[in-house]
Amino acid sequence: MKSMRRKSWVVGITGASGSIYGVRLTETLLSLGYDVQLIISNAGWRVLKEEMGFQAGNREEVLAEKFGGFEGNVIYHPISDIGATIASGSYLVEGMIIMPCSMGTLSSVAHGSSDNLMGRAADVMMKEGRPLVLVPRETPLHAIHLENMLTLAKLGVKIIPAMPAFYHGPKTIDDIVHFLVGKVLDSLRIEHELYTRWGD
Repeated sequence: MKSMRRKSWVVGITGASGSIYGVRLTETLLSLGYDVQLIISNAGWRVLKEEMGFQAGNREEVLAEKFGGFEGNVIYHPISDIGATIASGSYLVEGMIIMPCSMGTLSSVAHGSSDNLMGRAADVMMKEGRPLVLVPRETPLHAIHLENMLTLAKLGVKIIPAMPAFYHGPKTIDDIVHFLVGKVLDSLRIEHELYTRWGD
């Protein structure tokens, strides 16, 4: 008999500022026992280097060092690998989160261009009716940005802008990051203890 498939989520990290959000989301999913199918755009690698000190020389080695030691496993997919497992709807995953999501990636998803693995994987989520969450990180927003978000929202895609709250009394950057990652997990009905809820 085949062993039970471990549940996994696709996580995309783009070149929008806020790479720490995607890193913390990945760490949290791994700590909860999920596998993470990870896609990082070329611009995403640049931002990870600038914001978090990631070195992009040997990418798989860097990711193994950063995300090793968790209960879940990271499966890294180069963004140009259109033949990856997650490019097919027959490959089962729970859903996908792009965090942070650049406006370029958001536009690609909204218009179904699927010109790389990030866009294709997101397209698969929509056509298969699986959860897709985009966390845009841009300001200010112009009309095209807003129209693309509206297009996706009408298709059932969850749009969770990187807007921190302050009612839980954040004192550190981690507190702010945890709140946003927690809101994403809430939208996917994944239990966590990343922040104190109103009334607790």
